Parts: sequence; structure tokens; C-alpha cells
Amino acid sequence: MTARRVARVLIDSPLPQLDRLFDYAIPPKLEADAIPGVRVRVPLRTAGRVVDGFLVELGESEPTPRPLSELESVVSPVAVLPARLYALARRVADRAAGSASDVLRLVIPKRMVRAEKAVLAAGAPAVATVEAESAAWASAVIGAFPGLADAMTAGERLALDAPPHPVALADGTTVGGWAELLAAAAVRTLAAGRSAVVVVPDHRDQDQLAAALAGRVPDGALVRDDARQSSPARYAGYLRVLSDEPCVVIGNRSAVYAPAHDVGLLVVWDDGDPLLAEPLSPGVHARDAALVRQELDGCALLFAGHTRTTDVERLVSLSWLRDVPAGRRASPRVVLSATREGESRGSRVPSAAFAAAREALRDGPVLVQVARPGYAPALVCADCRRPARCLHCAGPLHAARPGAVPECGWCGRAATAWTCPHCASTRVRMASSGSERTADELGRAFPGVRVVVADGDHPVLRVDARPALVVATRGAEPIAEGGYRAVILLDGDRMLQSEDLRIAESCLRWWSNAAALAASGAPVHLVGVAGAVARALATWTHPAYARAELAQRAPLRMPPAVRVASVDGSTAAVSAALDAVRGAVPALDDESVLGPVPSGDGASRALIRFDYAQGARVAASLRAAVVSEALRTRRPAKGRPPGPRNTLRVRVDVPDLDL
Repeated sequence: MTARRVARVLIDSPLPQLDRLFDYAIPPKLEADAIPGVRVRVPLRTAGRVVDGFLVELGESEPTPRPLSELESVVSPVAVLPARLYALARRVADRAAGSASDVLRLVIPKRMVRAEKAVLAAGAPAVATVEAESAAWASAVIGAFPGLADAMTAGERLALDAPPHPVALADGTTVGGWAELLAAAAVRTLAAGRSAVVVVPDHRDQDQLAAALAGRVPDGALVRDDARQSSPARYAGYLRVLSDEPCVVIGNRSAVYAPAHDVGLLVVWDDGDPLLAEPLSPGVHARDAALVRQELDGCALLFAGHTRTTDVERLVSLSWLRDVPAGRRASPRVVLSATREGESRGSRVPSAAFAAAREALRDGPVLVQVARPGYAPALVCADCRRPARCLHCAGPLHAARPGAVPECGWCGRAATAWTCPHCASTRVRMASSGSERTADELGRAFPGVRVVVADGDHPVLRVDARPALVVATRGAEPIAEGGYRAVILLDGDRMLQSEDLRIAESCLRWWSNAAALAASGAPVHLVGVAGAVARALATWTHPAYARAELAQRAPLRMPPAVRVASVDGSTAAVSAALDAVRGAVPALDDESVLGPVPSGDGASRALIRFDYAQGARVAASLRAAVVSEALRTRRPAKGRPPGPRNTLRVRVDVPDLDL
């Protein structure tokens, strides 16, 4: 008997035991269509049904006593899974103790038949040609950063502090200086005949980047990977990326996997934004996926932001990333504002910031950043100052307006007859001010001035150059035409009170992103904050602050000095997983494994801290434990009693580690 040609298929399934390639015989009727990368349907004996999958590769199989199952059908002639994408998904999944199919599910859109037929009928896309004027513009913008152009050409890994100011494009549109810089880098890469992939946190950043690229690259060469797109539009864009013509891809965290042709540049903007942390299994951060991809593709890799995360600074300290000099630019004019002698300590806006706002409103808009949306996010007892809680479910009470009946934030009940259980008082007072209450207060302080509220319930993308008070929550600040004439950062002390390992790092990022919206020379007032994080903002020395943070975490073995994995599930399953890890990595000591501790309903949770050099062995061991538990608790054969549910869940590189 001779070897026979087979199709090796990755089954699209969340079951961890199916995360491998299965051999299937190719029937004669499908031999022409069964090519690597196409979607297929195959029978799965264990499930007794036909399932979806991807034909990853063709190979030869030695004869076996039991005949192979045959491919059921080829769903589409389009090869949507190129070899380079499968290699990336496999590497990323192994690093995170996850499944390759879970990674691919984030990248490859569902098939849209009409969109597919339209793309196939249109034929190959036009050659992406960058005009000489656009190429010259890109070189001029990049030239402000010494050595950046040469480093990109050499395919280096780079860390860059972006220009902290807005710029006006040729058509008069105002965008962040970072958007112009990244657009220039993408244009330069496309002009060299290679693709560029730019990953940003959300649609606001995508809009700025698209505006900066408009008119600089051919329309067919710019591809957006946006969750707001319709399914046909997203699938059509994915098919464009698969073509052999270079393009520029801009999108959110899943765009880091975009299988563009001959990628020459991969950019991750603002990697500290939590939106770049993938919540779905296997939970790989876009930053980590970008590092893996750069190793595979050999392209230039650029991490850019207004701040420097400790994760990026660790790589700079190891010389894995090269720090790009700042070049010729002016940092924002930051003032640390505090109440002066004679002012009330409870004054929310000190006189210096108030005067700066009054002066700036003569020329244009003023930005006021606050911590929370709403009117009064929290109420307390007016007498004992304890938090006011719902008498029904103990949820926090809040008020929509002054004098309004308090309502519970959990169950929604109105607290019409509320009484404090500690002092029997029936009066409440507002403990904090949200965006709407701040807008009311400032509106009374500046009569006749337009007030704009920008938060999750009131999204505002842009404001014009007319005088206005723009009250925005962190991350929701709109762009002002020509930049804000002043920026006031309120509630900084409250932001820093969150019990989060990275809260100071996050606050510095929120404040810096807001300060970068100020016009050149405009004052930025940080109210009521002192210490190292305030000095870092005032002196605009973010890399130095990141180095100091990293130095403090290293002796405590806190991320990113080490990696952290969480293991959740039944007590027996968690204990078995921990024993497997200890056996695979003897160097782990008792301080490296925290727990397990009960988490309710017979479940337990444990944390494993490990060095980066131990990552491959820890991930492989945890993955084996997940598969073992899945096989032990799988659906029993007919007539056998069911076993316990598989509750073992593993997350490598936990994004948020509470203190």
C-alpha cells in the first residue's frame, strides 16, 4: 500500500482537545477545489455531525487499518487562511495556552456570498501607486525624528514618543500630531512597495488616521478593519487584504493579524489603552501579538504613544526595542494647580485654573476633563458621610439632578423614604461631581459661554474653534479645531484612588492624551495632584517615569517584570493544573504560585508568576491541563452517567491585576 494525499484540517471549535490538524481523505470531486486556505466542512466522528474548518495544508498519510473520513465539501474557492496567518495564529495561541481556532475567529470574518462574488468579479485590485508629492510629504514628516526612516527601512523594533500637539491637515482638518506621523510612516512604506498595518484602540483614532491618510494613498489601497462596518463591507475589506497588492490597513486590536501582502511596517498606537487587550479567549494583547508577528515577518515594528508603558520600557531596557529620539518638538505647558492661601480646600477649580479658563475662552474652546459621567455618581449621608446605599439591595444611590429622588444604581428603585442605617438621618448629599454636574457648575460660573458635555452617553467627536467649555470624561475628549486654548484636568486625586496596579500609569496616560489636544503654548492645569506622576506630566518625562515604575515592581515580582497566569475552575482541576506546572517548571518556588483560594460554588482560583524564559513551558503545561480536564469531563458515552462540567479556565498575561 502506498501513501495517499490528504487534507490537514483545523476544525473551528472551542473544544481544546480539537486544537490540532486532522487528516481527511480528498474525494475525486473535490480535488480541484481542495487547496490550502479554503473553508471546508468535514465530518467529526466524536460529535456525529458535520462541522466547519480550514484546510491548512496538503500532505501524505501512511495507510491505516481504519479508512480516513472524507471532506464533506469545500465551502468557498477563496483561500481565506494563508499559511502566514496560520503560522501567526498557532504561535500566538501556543504562547497564551489557547487554541488557534479562537485566534482565527477574531481575524477572519464570516463569509458573505454577495460580497465575495462582487470582489471576484472585479478581479485583481489596481496597483497601489503613491504620488511623488505624497512620498515627499511623508519623508518630511518622518524627517523630524532622527534615524526613524533608516530604522524603518532596516526593519527594526522601535519605541517612539509621539508629537503631543494637534496639527492642521492640508484641507484644514485638525488631527493629533501622532496621526500625521503614523500616516506618513504608512505612506512611506506603501511607496516602497510594501504593506503597512496600523493598530489603534478605537474608532476615534481610526477616524483621525483615515483623515491624515486621505488623498495620500489610493482609495483602493486603504483598508479599514472596523467593528462598526457591516459584515459584507468587512469581508470585502478582508479579501482586499489577501490580494498580492500592498495596502495600508488601519483597525482595532484584531487588525494586528491582518494577512496583508509583504508587510513592511507594523504600528501599535497607545498600547496602554485597555481596548487593545483582547477579552475573548485566548486573551492576547495586541502588543504581544505584534511582537510575535514581527519575529515571523521581519518587518519594522513601532510602538508609539504620548506615554510609555512599563511593558514597552522593559523591552527598551533589554535592547529588544530601540528608543527613537524625540526630535524637534515642544511639550505641553503643564501647570500643577493647587488651592492658594485663603481659598477653600474644597474648591474644585483653583483660582489659577479658573483664571486660565477665563482668559482662554476669549480665543476658543477650553477642555475640562473629569473622572465620571452623569450628574452625581455617588451620594453620601449628609450627617455621617457614609455612602448612601439602597435599602433593598445595598446598591449605591445616585441623583439625576439636585433635589431629585435618589435612585439605586443596581436595581433602579427610587429611594423615596431613605434612612441612614448608621445615624438614622434622612438627608443625603452629593459626594462627587460627574460630567453633567460639572457642566452645570461651570455654566453658572461662566454665564453666556457655550457648554458641551462629552461622555459615553453624549459622544462628541469634534468641536469648532468658537469659545466653549467642553466637559469630557477621560478618553471621550473631542478634538478641537486648532487645539484647545486651555486644558483643565480635574478629579486627578480620585482617579489615583482606584485599587489597580497600573492606576498611576493609566492616569498619566489619560492626562497626557488630554494635554496633547492643547494648542501650542496653551496652559494645561493638573488640579490637586502631586508626587512622581504629577512631575512626570509637568516635565513630560514619561520614559523616566516608566523606568522608575518598572524598578519598583521588579523586587515585588509584579507585571510586567514577570508574567502572570490565572487558573480558575473546580478545586480538584486547579490543584491538578498547579501540580502539572510545578512538575514542568521545577524552578517555580512557593512564592511563584499564589493560591488556590476559594472563589465560590466549589471553585478556586490561583495565580502563577513566572519569568519570561519559563513562558513556553508554563503555557504548554497549562494547555495540557486544560485538554486533560476537557477530555475527563467530555460528554459521556450512551448509558454512562455524566461527569462534572469542565470548569478549568486559563488566562496567561492577566490584563488587570488588582492590588
